Amino acid sequence: MQLELDQEEVMIRDTARRIAAERLAPLAGRLDRGEGRSEFLGNLAELARHGFMALNVRAEYGGAEAGTVAFALAIEELAYACASTAVTTSVTNMVGEVVQAVGSEEQRATHLPRLADGAYAAGAFCLTESGAGSDPAAMRMRARRDGDGYVLDGSKIYITSAEYAGLFVVWAVTDPEAPKGRGISCFLIERGTPGLVIGKAEEKMGQTGSATNVVNFDSCRVPASALMGRENDGFRIAVGELAGGRIGIAALSLGIARAAMDAAKAYVKQRRQFDAAIADFQGIQWMIADREVDLEAARLLILQAAYLKEKREPYAKAASMAKLFASEVAHRATDTAIQLLGGAGYCSDFPVERYARDARITRIYEGTSEIQRLIIARETLRQVA
Repeated sequence: MQLELDQEEVMIRDTARRIAAERLAPLAGRLDRGEGRSEFLGNLAELARHGFMALNVRAEYGGAEAGTVAFALAIEELAYACASTAVTTSVTNMVGEVVQAVGSEEQRATHLPRLADGAYAAGAFCLTESGAGSDPAAMRMRARRDGDGYVLDGSKIYITSAEYAGLFVVWAVTDPEAPKGRGISCFLIERGTPGLVIGKAEEKMGQTGSATNVVNFDSCRVPASALMGRENDGFRIAVGELAGGRIGIAALSLGIARAAMDAAKAYVKQRRQFDAAIADFQGIQWMIADREVDLEAARLLILQAAYLKEKREPYAKAASMAKLFASEVAHRATDTAIQLLGGAGYCSDFPVERYARDARITRIYEGTSEIQRLIIARETLRQVA
């Protein structure tokens, strides 16, 4: 792969870094305390104005058409300042990509410009159910054909951005008699559609600035034109889009890990014990060295997966490798940062305890670490066969 970034990629990374430093970082602590929602929405609008909500959407639909490498670089920089904003941005990009990939021309022309320019504050990806998490093919939500449309009934859980999303990509069973995974369809539903009801917000351990809600569908009627792709072909769409989403979560994980280690490195250089900066002690230096290797390895795995996706080459295994490793790196880096700060790291006066809480979910959403290992093993053994 080409390791040198092109001028556009550098510009996008640097713009994301500037916005993150100027607008996201000062708000992150307040968001973590449940404050600053209006400023958060303002930051999403600012990101949309700079093209970050549709980075891989074609220019004809208002997108930046910047590519997956640029997307990964941007999400890393946003997460360095605020993981809650980064995950909202990542999922919104994910929604835009699925609409572009399988939506009709009318769906693309109607909805993609609204995602790109911030008319929709965010997009939401409605797949998970209480009995269908790591096994989405087990979903039970129904979409029943009724005249010239469909009626949806059921609930989705853990839906990122549901409180303020303007557009929902929703999966439901359209043929309950079909073999498992074969009778699922995908729908595109706007906020305000009767029967689409945003349920309770989850009280979370981390990434508290990003809303996560139950979404209920109570006799939610949509026209036949809301169907994306072919009827009963939705599971294939979901699996394909999850692979791309894993690149975003890997980049987010790396951003959190970098932030934690940068805070720790600054601290150990000024903290003195035994008449010396603790950065001078070999044990401290080895901890930093191990994490530095982790960060660089994670970065290379992410860029490799992004490069393969951008070149339209098979990338599912690479995306799972990047997501698995980067999320585990985020865990190790935040844990090391707390250890390096000692008691200070356990207190909210310093941000590393927030980084640790924000990092924990990265080993769960977009496919747990265990699911990533299954995918990696399956693809590896398939190559052997």
